[in-house]
Amino acid sequence: MRLSLLPTPVLVALALAAACTSAPPPAPPAKTLADFPDVSTDAILTDTQKLASDEFEGRAPGSKGETLTVQYLSDEFKKAGLKPGNPDGTWVQNVPLVAINGSPSPLVIQKGGAKKSFKVSDDFVAFSKHVVDEVALENSELVFVGYGVQAPEYNWDDFKGVDVKGKTIVVLVNDPPVSAATDPRELDAKMFGGKAMTYYGRWTYKYEKAAELGAAGVLIVHETYPAGYPWPVVQGMAAERFNLAAPDKNLGRSKVEGWLTLEAATALLKMAGQDYEKLKAEAGRPGFKAVPLGVTASLTLKQAMRTVDSQNVIAKLPGADPALKDEYVIYTAHWDHFGHCAPVDGDNICNGALDNATGTALMMEIARKMGTITPAPKRTVLFLAVTAEEQGLLGSEYYGSFPLYPLEKTLGVLNIDGINQWGRTSDLVVVGLGASDLDDYAVAAAREQNRTLKPDAEPEKGFYYRSDHFNFAKKGVPAFYADSGVDFIGKPADYSQKKRDEYTNVDYHKPSDQIKADWDLTGAAEDGKLLLAMGYRVAQAAKHPEWKPGNEFRSIREAALSKKR
Repeated sequence: MRLSLLPTPVLVALALAAACTSAPPPAPPAKTLADFPDVSTDAILTDTQKLASDEFEGRAPGSKGETLTVQYLSDEFKKAGLKPGNPDGTWVQNVPLVAINGSPSPLVIQKGGAKKSFKVSDDFVAFSKHVVDEVALENSELVFVGYGVQAPEYNWDDFKGVDVKGKTIVVLVNDPPVSAATDPRELDAKMFGGKAMTYYGRWTYKYEKAAELGAAGVLIVHETYPAGYPWPVVQGMAAERFNLAAPDKNLGRSKVEGWLTLEAATALLKMAGQDYEKLKAEAGRPGFKAVPLGVTASLTLKQAMRTVDSQNVIAKLPGADPALKDEYVIYTAHWDHFGHCAPVDGDNICNGALDNATGTALMMEIARKMGTITPAPKRTVLFLAVTAEEQGLLGSEYYGSFPLYPLEKTLGVLNIDGINQWGRTSDLVVVGLGASDLDDYAVAAAREQNRTLKPDAEPEKGFYYRSDHFNFAKKGVPAFYADSGVDFIGKPADYSQKKRDEYTNVDYHKPSDQIKADWDLTGAAEDGKLLLAMGYRVAQAAKHPEWKPGNEFRSIREAALSKKR
């Protein structure tokens, strides 16, 4: 689940224009929004209470909580009159995972005869995807590679002139600012998406690039603002981690992947005779060249492993039109959370009520209501509850790699990751607003609710790449991801900011993410009705949704469709 902050109100008009300029809005709907069934707040709350109960033990993949969750979701979809979504007649898609629990030694940095030791968790976090008992960095040379980006379209190569094979790279989080300034908010609008983060800025990209270039290790410098989350979230990555089981045991990845605190990175670079802020500023300018640091890193990771057969849950509402029933609209939500976690005030179950029992509950309620609409959807509507989102979007990645239904016949994906639990809003925030024609459907439905759409206020944090819809987008499927609105009806202007900060600082990925006494799901019900109408209208439409011109995923979609012609 992503976190967001209060969007700037003056962006509303620009947001609507961005969503509507490249293509005309959808044809007038056969049904007005008033004709659609209302989404039940009671049903959302009931499902959330069940999924987020201690009985479900935090819904960790491979646990008793997964068994209970999969059974509950399957039963509820069946009660709603849906069909098993797997063509083999079952409600599930098996997702093979390997769980790795690594115990790292301190990180030792050496320069000549001088050594400095960094503490696990306090100073750094390290893990490995290698399916082996032990991995190690032994006096691995460190190289500072700036933002670790190779982007030929921007004539940008942080690795030009340096060979990092077998070495450990130190890399900054987010995109290059392309500026003499060190503030990541001061960006050149012509490169790397301007203020908006591109995939080059994601930590996943940096690990993938390190592996591609043969680096033995990669350490990302954490800073809260450009990362979009505080250090305790990174510390949570040190717990048992799941990966998709790969035939090569993931040996194509770097041995060690990890993070450094800003303080640890500053101390490490000082030991190497370098100044962090100076290097960071240089890394944000065109022509930056990687800097060998003249120090080495040593670290050992002992690993305990277990294989886990986790499951995506999938339900199907078959299309009513014989000519169109083999085309698909997908709703997604991740059912998993962290299970048992570090105790807080004696509570060691991360129940994940908001993240993402609520999103799963809303998707189930949309499924129930979709089955009652007449005329029934022409195209098939799928409801996909995916596993292991919290482990790196693994369930949706697996579906994207092994789809049960052709992706070139999948018209669009509507993702739900957390819902509005604080009341009605006059707006709706759309992450990546203006990306595809799906946004035009959202504009139309919001207008019928007398609401407006707003863009994400912090596109530099790359939230579009941080939930399950992304694994469909990067395969070319138009994907939509809405966050809660921020203009709460009858509440002070700063209400949304206060509630979001409260959740971020107190509840996010902690045992306290539980149902609260002040929850008001009326706004979530409105959002759900909007999403219900969007999916239904796409299922009825004469024209398939497309990515907007210039979008980074448009060429992928066009290539995929051309292969099938």
